[in-house]
Amino acid sequence: MTSHVPPAPVLVGCSHGTDSVTGRQAIASILADVVLARPGLDVREAFVDVQQPEVDQVVAGALPGAPAVVVPLLLSVGFHVKVDVARAVDHPGAAAARPLGPDPRLVEILADRLAQAGLEDDDAVVLAAAGSTDPAAAQAVREVVAALTQHLGRPVTVGYGAGAHPRVPVAVEAARTSLLPGGRVVVASYLLAPGYFLDRVREAGADVVTAALAPDPRLAAIALDRYDEVAARAAETWSPAVPAGA
Repeated sequence: MTSHVPPAPVLVGCSHGTDSVTGRQAIASILADVVLARPGLDVREAFVDVQQPEVDQVVAGALPGAPAVVVPLLLSVGFHVKVDVARAVDHPGAAAARPLGPDPRLVEILADRLAQAGLEDDDAVVLAAAGSTDPAAAQAVREVVAALTQHLGRPVTVGYGAGAHPRVPVAVEAARTSLLPGGRVVVASYLLAPGYFLDRVREAGADVVTAALAPDPRLAAIALDRYDEVAARAAETWSPAVPAGA
């Protein structure tokens, strides 16, 4: 008797969803880089809001033929991870991976974006995060701020788009009060892609706002690491669908 070896789990890359065309392209680039990094892996896109298909539908469509791992293309734990993604994987053969953040590679991307934006010695740096009321999300942002502070060797403060305080305009104004002559307020966008929040950050009064994190192949590497952490767990509980009448 031979044991059945399940196929590799489908990687379901689940993002929030956006009306921004450039934002959609940026998120899609992460999964395109995943495919390039691991040819042959079944990679599917899903969303929790704004766009289709919904993550529940994608997981349900994958499970008859293979296990499924949902990788949240999000920067921290929050409502969508704890509710939407958790509901989608509440089936045998499905598992949820950790979100992309925090991760040292995200800090490296932030530092690269600041360098590309021309960060100078007398500039003040404000990290702009989307924000959440979830304590775990706040802790994740604090970890990124601390790591970026260490990486840059200078203070980094934080502002949020929603869900937490201070808001980005308040953080920008606070940073401006302590500027040295000739210094600027530079915002490091801790946002995966262009869209609503990045538009609001650009309106917050900073002198310079960096580009979003995506596209960047390091994001795909993080996504694959998250997938690999739980792929075996998904496979252990999966069983193939039996065709009707078999």
